Amino acid sequence: MSEMPTPKQALVLWCLLGRCGTALQSALTPKIAKLDREALLKAGYVEARRQGRSQRLTVTDKGWAWAGAHLRDPLPPSFRVLQDWLERLHGHLEATGGTLADLVGPPPPEPEPEPAPKRSAPKRAAPKRPTAKALRARIEAAYLVLTGGERAKAVRLSALREELADLDRETLDEGLAAILRGDATARLSQFSDPKSLDAAERAAAYAPAGEPFHILWIQS
Repeated sequence: MSEMPTPKQALVLWCLLGRCGTALQSALTPKIAKLDREALLKAGYVEARRQGRSQRLTVTDKGWAWAGAHLRDPLPPSFRVLQDWLERLHGHLEATGGTLADLVGPPPPEPEPEPAPKRSAPKRAAPKRPTAKALRARIEAAYLVLTGGERAKAVRLSALREELADLDRETLDEGLAAILRGDATARLSQFSDPKSLDAAERAAAYAPAGEPFHILWIQS
């Protein structure tokens, strides 16, 4: 490319400047030929970066400077209307002392989204529920993690639920229900002072028949 862009390459710059200096190449009309895009990139009039499946083209300071000084340069014959308007714009800026950048303004804060092909999400099999024995083992393993390997220590159900976050609430509650029905080495209890409960403890409580439990004990 020579020092000056060709009329067709100038048209690319005007398309971009009409969008505040930046746009996805796939959103521009007419379609940009690869040779013209590469020539503008090589000459430093535009920059390009990959965005999704397209490229975002952005006019550089050099490109803005060229545009402000060449509003009356010729464009392809089929774009005579645009050239007439650019000549009127040149006269306005010359009379007012304004700049092209001030007139165009900054680009919008959000980049133009590129339409993505719609794809149906693959169906995932529902996670397999652990057996009662496996669930009891998971609860005890989490309990020991929280107590540092010790037994006969109080563990809050809020902490237990966080440690077993991969289990849904219904599944973990089934394991707590089994402990409550009768477990020789584990039991559930309540806080002695209900006023000490915060919102997180109340939300984590296991409350069959409306009676809330907040603490788990596992004996040796």
